[in-house]
Amino acid sequence: MKKLLFISIVLTILLTACNKSNDNNTNDNKPPNEDPSNSDNITENNLDDKNIFKDYNEDALKYLEKLTLEEKIGQIFLARCPLEEDLNSFLSLNPGGFILFGRDFADKTRDEIISNIEGYQSASKMPMIIGVDEEGGTVVRASSNPLLSNERFKSPQELYEIDGFDEIKKDTILKSKFLLELGINLNLAPVADVSTNDTDFINQRSFGKSAGETSEYVRTVVNAMKESGISGTLKHFPGYGNNADTHTGSAYDKRPYENFILNDFLPFGAGIESNVESILISHNVVESIDANLPASLSKITHDILRNELNFTGVIMTDDMSMGAIQELETSQAPEVIAVQAGNDMLIVTDYITSYNSLLTAVKNGEISEERINESVLKILEWKYYMGIIK
Repeated sequence: MKKLLFISIVLTILLTACNKSNDNNTNDNKPPNEDPSNSDNITENNLDDKNIFKDYNEDALKYLEKLTLEEKIGQIFLARCPLEEDLNSFLSLNPGGFILFGRDFADKTRDEIISNIEGYQSASKMPMIIGVDEEGGTVVRASSNPLLSNERFKSPQELYEIDGFDEIKKDTILKSKFLLELGINLNLAPVADVSTNDTDFINQRSFGKSAGETSEYVRTVVNAMKESGISGTLKHFPGYGNNADTHTGSAYDKRPYENFILNDFLPFGAGIESNVESILISHNVVESIDANLPASLSKITHDILRNELNFTGVIMTDDMSMGAIQELETSQAPEVIAVQAGNDMLIVTDYITSYNSLLTAVKNGEISEERINESVLKILEWKYYMGIIK
């Protein structure tokens, strides 16, 4: 049934794209709904009906009503876990969560990590999302520490070579248990990018196979994570392709839009069908979608994810400290543009500066408090869904 639904979604996108092309008598490789007011888009009420967090809406609304503007602003951020000397200043601004990197695990025992995370939670006014990139292979923040794990978690490609999807499911369950026992409730995985060329920057982190096989991989991992009780994040929408590393600078994706419909969107669609909780947007400039802004700051890109792929979970940016964002010259702060585009959470390193930029924008009227409420409500629903708010 799920596969039939997914095929229906893809056909809908294809037909919409074809109709737009026919109406214009051109094939300009543009996305189907550049106009946010397009009446063909799914209605807000229908999206509410399909909201994966809908069972927690009432409780989250009551919680939201008690928050000050300043507390709401903090919830928007998934901040890089600070050094000890900055911890109190970070926590005073009520971040939505911390994302842990290698330095937060290095040379620490299991008990030390558990104690640190429990300390963050107990010192925070609101329960926090604690996230990590534990993809397996080249990106293993926690299992790279031999005091925590006898070996690093293997890459998806290595696991598949051992025993196909059965090994991938087994590994996902083991990895999820490992993280949950440390106090981590979000793994920013799986990588849903399609890459079959081993020279691609993203290839080693990807499943390394066709869009159809990658879709099955994503479905397997998301279902196993949900079975284990940990939340996941698909990345990097709309699909990384063969683009350069955006950690160090801008990357321009020149592929036609049809490539995304027929390939890159498919694994994301599979994850959405499996009710993945969050999706991370890349900093690539995808010229066939929006030639002016990185995908993470592009409203057109977010509208496609919400209205064409019908995603109702939390949308987050890739790290806003990456080179592709830092080298931008914009009239507004990138954090402001990111929220205007439709992101619910922003991953940031310089949390205090980013917090102040967003708070100032709301007080100045660049962003309405209603827009902030939309995202904070979704974040609170997610926290109730996770069980970290009771």
